[in-house]
Amino acid sequence: MMSSGYTTLDNQKVSGSVPAASSPDHVELRFPENNLQTFPPSQTQGKITGTFQPPTDADDSFSKPGPGGDQDDNQSSGWQRYFGVAPYQPYFNVDTSDVLERIRDSLLPYKGTFSERTIHNPDLYGPFWICTTLILVAAALGNFVGYIAHKKHHKHWNYDINQVTWSAGLFYGYVSVIPLAVYFVLKYFSVPSGLVNLWCLYGYSLFVFIPASCLSVIPLEIFRWVVVGGAGFMSATFLAINLRSHIKTASERWFLIVSGIFLLQLGLAVILKLYFFTIVLGKD
Repeated sequence: MMSSGYTTLDNQKVSGSVPAASSPDHVELRFPENNLQTFPPSQTQGKITGTFQPPTDADDSFSKPGPGGDQDDNQSSGWQRYFGVAPYQPYFNVDTSDVLERIRDSLLPYKGTFSERTIHNPDLYGPFWICTTLILVAAALGNFVGYIAHKKHHKHWNYDINQVTWSAGLFYGYVSVIPLAVYFVLKYFSVPSGLVNLWCLYGYSLFVFIPASCLSVIPLEIFRWVVVGGAGFMSATFLAINLRSHIKTASERWFLIVSGIFLLQLGLAVILKLYFFTIVLGKD
């Protein structure tokens, strides 16, 4: 009985009436496909000349868009995105070599290459610290010049704290409001422009006033006028030359616009000289 039973099983195995189980060595496991999110490599670098580009202005014909496209717009929409840090972070993505190179270009106004080098990657880091440094230097040295003059004539002297507030209002206001006004003037004359590019250009144009303020400590009135006037002429020329070619190709009234920009910058130099480095001795 036992042998016949085994024979029957063997016959069934041979005849194939009972399906044979697959070998464990050939078991194939199929996992469901995973939809993993692929994160792009970070493009943020230590220099503004890297692959990361700042977001575009409202009018992007003067400042070209970077390779992000509308990626940031998908993350936040409307006016709410302007209250975050991310929209402004690319404009501060510079290092020391970038800022020094742009300062050097501002001291060589006749080259006219500043706008070409910063048209795709303007920064606000350099303009902010240049303006802040100028505020402190002008207020401190203005008080120091007043102190020296009063001591020389044996007059009583008091520190004028108003020079700090007036200096902050003058330079912060100028570098913020004047480029904004120029932006709307250019828009009115159908000249394509970028607001951040103008802020960058005007910010670096103020650097020449820092060494001019330091030299104005020398107690010679004619020398002070020459130094501040020369600094104002260099700064105004820097603005005019870098904007001339851009405005000239888009407006027939380019000369009036450039002349107005030039005269406004000279006016700033005159205000700097008269308010901070013109000594008025007290009655005491």
